[in-house]
Amino acid sequence: MSSTADLLVIGAGPAGAATAIRAARGGAKVVVFDKAPYGRDKVCGDGLTPRAIAALQELEIDFSDAHHIAGLRMIANTTVRELDWPSGGRFPNHGAVWPRRRLDASLIDAATAAGAEVIWETEALPIIEGDRVVGVTAGDIVWKAPMTVIAAGAPGKVAKMLGTDRVEDEPFGLAIRAYVPSSRHTDQHLEACLTLKDEHGTAVPGYGWMFPAGDGTVNIGAGALSTMKGFKKLNLNKLLDSYRDMVRESWGLGDYVERPRAWRLPMSAQRRHGTGWVAIGDAAGLINPMNGEGIDYGLESGILAADFFLENAVTAPARYDLAVEEMFDGFLSTGRRFSFLIGHPWILNSGLKMAVGTDAIAKITLQVMGNLVDGQTPGAAGRIFRLTDKTLKTADPILRRTRAAA
Repeated sequence: MSSTADLLVIGAGPAGAATAIRAARGGAKVVVFDKAPYGRDKVCGDGLTPRAIAALQELEIDFSDAHHIAGLRMIANTTVRELDWPSGGRFPNHGAVWPRRRLDASLIDAATAAGAEVIWETEALPIIEGDRVVGVTAGDIVWKAPMTVIAAGAPGKVAKMLGTDRVEDEPFGLAIRAYVPSSRHTDQHLEACLTLKDEHGTAVPGYGWMFPAGDGTVNIGAGALSTMKGFKKLNLNKLLDSYRDMVRESWGLGDYVERPRAWRLPMSAQRRHGTGWVAIGDAAGLINPMNGEGIDYGLESGILAADFFLENAVTAPARYDLAVEEMFDGFLSTGRRFSFLIGHPWILNSGLKMAVGTDAIAKITLQVMGNLVDGQTPGAAGRIFRLTDKTLKTADPILRRTRAAA
């Protein structure tokens, strides 16, 4: 049995839903496939940066159900910096915490309302003819379309078929999260503890987070980069338990609502486009190495893919790849190189002292942690990013040779 559409999307998460919303509103016949059932939960920190809020606004998504966040509280040893998100820039001055079950449902509901067809509990795999993707197989149906969008998240079967796996020598992340009752669930700031240590006392390049959900709970979690010494032996459950014990009293925490769940964060991709297809969001490795955040990049890349498709399906993949390169690649590659540096404990400790040492530097750190820096960023943050990018690009061979032993 066969069928046709204008655009096929593998994955109904934020990135795939954003593509479907935009393309369906533009008049395209869109079909979305997801292996999970409707209403599935995705393991995530649930934090939405101002950049993500801007993308939701562009998609006309009602996020009044989300908990409003005014800024970020950064903690490094005994230093605490609480800063609001900046005003007057390209992005709103507020973020949110919105559990993924509700965020994803709102987005895919908007895609359905726009006219997209969503096929749940069905694995879709690309059909490759020569050097091009011409559609997907889903169950016993062959779907053909001018373009297929890969929004299947972290690498898996689809990634192996198209060669979008992460670049082997590049850093990646691991994270773990749980929901916990908290007396401060309505707090207006995210909290990030930048000075974590594992059970052996080794400094962890990553952070512990408290993301108040406003529903009686907080999303508590911890993440680490693969560049740290002893990464292969890192016990995420012990790391989370240790962090929970550290903040239990100050946040009035109860016991875990459910068993903590961990996931992998790909931060690179060997390819993100080809004839007849593009990869977006996590499937394209679009995750900030400095904070593990990728929802905003997923939404933006989904919008880009749809817009280029609506203009010209044939040229869309190459135009999309170039746009992503111009917007994100500089910042993300700089972040990956920086992760090699902070994999060394003494560099990490010195860097953290600097990152929150003064109000001025902390404001730049805030923009990095909030995904507010990219190739178009003006001002001091933009200048520092471009200088850092140039310096680390030159030092790249040394950084890789001297990386900490995992």
